[in-house]
Amino acid sequence: MSRYRRARVPGGTYFFTVVTERRQPILIHADVRHALREAIALVRETLPFRIDGWVLLPDHLHALWTLPEGDADFSTRWRLIKRHVTRTCGPAYTRPDHLTERRAAKHCGTLWQHRFWEHLIRDERDFRRHLDYLHGNPLKHGLVERVVDWPWSSFHRWARQGVYPADWAGVGNDGLVVEG
Repeated sequence: MSRYRRARVPGGTYFFTVVTERRQPILIHADVRHALREAIALVRETLPFRIDGWVLLPDHLHALWTLPEGDADFSTRWRLIKRHVTRTCGPAYTRPDHLTERRAAKHCGTLWQHRFWEHLIRDERDFRRHLDYLHGNPLKHGLVERVVDWPWSSFHRWARQGVYPADWAGVGNDGLVVEG
């Protein structure tokens, strides 16, 4: 079996996909959102990073982070964030049918998949492509008809800064999908 090697570039910008165990649609529940926000704030106190883009969907999230110069340790950050959310919300969302022998042996909860996916952003074009992808994800999954209608996204911040028009990516009056 081959071992996956993560790209580790100190000070790099990364795109992440983090998924709930068995795609449980729990991430937009108020208590989970609050625990996630709290976890990020706590982790950033000791292991800072900049959140360039973010979208929270029911069963997964996408994020664009930039790490500080000389630092490439995004894995510890995600481990601590996921652990905090699990400890805070885990009892309410524990699914005995999701607790495999391996999870039990490792004392894992049943909120998150073990791993996450990351992509090292190569240049400005790659950054924009991934930013567009994460902001368009609620539309892609049929959660809204217009990206602006999804509340748990950094799209609103980028639109206020003038990077996106407020009507970027959605269903127009003629029923056709409008892409950015």
